[in-house]
Parts: sequence; structure tokens; C-alpha cells
Amino acid sequence: MRTAVVTGASSGIGEALARRLDADGWKVVAVARRAERLEELAAACAGVHPLAADLTTEGAPGDVAQAVQDHLGGRLDLLVNNAGGAWRALFSDTDGGFAQVRDLMELNFYAPVRLTEALLPVLRSSKPSAIVNVGSVAGRVARAQSGAYNAAKFALSGWTEALRYEEAPNGVHVGLVLPGFVRTEGFSHEDLRASAKTRWMVSTSDKVVDAILRAGPGGRAEVAVPRPWAAVITLRALIPGIWLRAASGMRR
Repeated sequence: MRTAVVTGASSGIGEALARRLDADGWKVVAVARRAERLEELAAACAGVHPLAADLTTEGAPGDVAQAVQDHLGGRLDLLVNNAGGAWRALFSDTDGGFAQVRDLMELNFYAPVRLTEALLPVLRSSKPSAIVNVGSVAGRVARAQSGAYNAAKFALSGWTEALRYEEAPNGVHVGLVLPGFVRTEGFSHEDLRASAKTRWMVSTSDKVVDAILRAGPGGRAEVAVPRPWAAVITLRALIPGIWLRAASGMRR
């Protein structure tokens, strides 16, 4: 039986992934802060074990590692670092500045790095196995009012690429998923979906789950979702001067 750890599993992408893996016969440790939501998920999915934890706390990685031993038999085929968060502010705003950068780096970068470090030994011993980090198009393309989020996701993208090279000889595949806007609980993106010109920018949790599975064991190195975002990332890299001039008019 295949085994997985999924973080951010109480709603949205993480919940959809845990449900998909359970339906496919996986055993899953589902990690999130909201214990009640995790219990509801576990009640509906026989193969899901709930673990309420704040991954930014010191002891959380060890708690997840212990759950892998206790509930997955000490084997781990897939780690999905999906938990994260975002809020917008200019760097000069009172709710921006260093404090915002620090908080988003802690949540979106340091937490998955620390968890991966704790679980890497069991991933290696379970080879062939995989790590999938759920980044963002914002980890390749920046915009105003998202600098702290961009910083964390750029860091995650760079670290993921380096880790991929390092762990390939150890039988651990490392994939990166780059979603654009995703319609989830609390983020409907109705303004984007209302126009045919921007509707393509918005995806669903199920489509991101498909992308995660494509980036899983033996899969793709990077997957953008929806797929047209891959072209946006490429254009930013190939024509940076033109892109920067166009983007400079999108401050707010």
C-alpha cells in the first residue's frame, strides 16, 4: 500500500488531494491546524489519519515523523508540502515591511524545509519516493503588493530545484507545482472568472491535485496549472525588459 503525508489538508487543495489519494487506496497522514476539519475528513476517508499541528512550531516536524512511524508503518512514498498562506501589502504599508516578509517566509518556506528535513531519511529508505512542493506562479513572476509572498515562493522554487539534483541519486524525486489563481474556500476570484479574457487564469483544487500527481513519484519536475501559466513564466524569462515595462503599470 502506498503512503503519503499531505500538509494543509483541512481544506482546498490539500483536502482534495487527501480524498483523491484515499480513493486510490493510499494511506495518508493529513496535517493541518484545524483539528475539527481534519476529523471530518478522516471520518469520510478510511485511509486518512488526522494530525492537527502548526508546522511553524518547533516540535511539529518530529510529530509528523512519529505519525509516519505509527500510522504508515515507517514507510513514506510521497510528501506533499502544500500548507501555506498569503496576504497582500506594500512593503511600505504598516502591515507590510520586514514583519510580513518574516511571517510569510516562516509559513511558506521554512516550514516545508523543516518538515522535509525531518522526513528525508524515511523518504530515502522508501525509495523510489517523491517530494512535491506546492509553490506558485508567484515563485517565478512577481507583482506589487505581493513582495513577501513572492520572496517565500521564489525561495521555495530555488530550493526545490537544488534539492531535486541532490536527491535524484538517492531515489527521491522532487517535483514542483506552480498554480496560478485557484478557486478555493474563501478565494472565489469572481472578478477574474467573470471575464473571458481572464477566466483562463483561475483553476480548481482538483486540477491542482492532477498536477501534484503528475509531479509525484517518477513524474514531472515542474507543472504549471492552468497550463497557460507556463507561457507566462517563459515570457518573463525570455523578454524581461518588455515584461518589466508592462508590469510597472500594474502597481495596485
